Amino acid sequence: MAPTGRLGAAGLELSRLGLGGTPFGGLHEANTDAAVAATVAAALDQGVRYLDTAPFYGSGLAEHRLGRALHDVPRDRYVLSTKVGRLLRPRRGPAPDRAPFVEGLPFEPVFDYSYDGTMRSLEDSLQRLGLAAIDIALIHDLSPRWHGADLPRRLDEAMEGAYRALDELRNSGDIKAIGVGVNDSRACLDLAARGRFDCFMLAGRYTLLDHTALDEFLPYCAAEGIGVLLAGPFNSGILATGATKGATFFYTPADAEIVERTRRIEAVCATHDVPLAAAALQFSASHPAIASVVTGCRSAAEVSRNLELMALPIRPPFWQELAATGLIPGEVPLGR
Repeated sequence: MAPTGRLGAAGLELSRLGLGGTPFGGLHEANTDAAVAATVAAALDQGVRYLDTAPFYGSGLAEHRLGRALHDVPRDRYVLSTKVGRLLRPRRGPAPDRAPFVEGLPFEPVFDYSYDGTMRSLEDSLQRLGLAAIDIALIHDLSPRWHGADLPRRLDEAMEGAYRALDELRNSGDIKAIGVGVNDSRACLDLAARGRFDCFMLAGRYTLLDHTALDEFLPYCAAEGIGVLLAGPFNSGILATGATKGATFFYTPADAEIVERTRRIEAVCATHDVPLAAAALQFSASHPAIASVVTGCRSAAEVSRNLELMALPIRPPFWQELAATGLIPGEVPLGR
């Protein structure tokens, strides 16, 4: 069984390992309804009760597949999040470049953080999922990567529109928690100063290779009782595969510096007989502000393997050596 954590003031009980929905939408390679159903069933059977998805994943395909997989599952067996900030419009012309997704429904995602757009986004998600309610709604991709110089305007739009809509739905009890889903901890802190959020989903910024979130973000969330949903603990690949040819870091080929640091971590892993993936998962779960570590799985076997890695005993000397060699910060609260 997966151990559980709680999500801030919302009181939601989450599994410490969450199941991410990007593979359900065909991230990097195609998937099938049957494989998604088997993956979800295996996760639920082994105590993984937090599931995450988004309209962006496969232009609605991930939500469709997840909804089918949950069709006969009692609603109290899982906590579900999806995201707002993009509406899916029917595609009229040739298929667009969906990268990093290789398949999807015939829709084109369009950014919309308005009040009306947010309400419509959630209604559309519920229909794709075939459900009457979700538990957590996250405002998606409010970061420089997606909006560049237009980010200040998008932030204002989101706070005046999406946040207002989600706050109303939280107050009415239609959703239990609201947050933001990005890969930029600075954006989370900026938004935290402008609204009352229950959680932040932060991707890839508290891992063995990226400690950005430790500077201000994680201490702030711990002090304020805001739950952190840590996505991307493998930094899109390299912390699962190791420094192999073609290994990816934030969805692009890892550069020489990242490859070298990964090799140094692998050397410490070898000395202590610790699988790299186990170290990656447990490091990302280590901070007390983190309510769940969310990773995508393509099969029942991957679910079982990740649960085993999360539970694998790792003795303190391993973490101490990583800290002594400067590979992780010395003040990391590993709780061991």
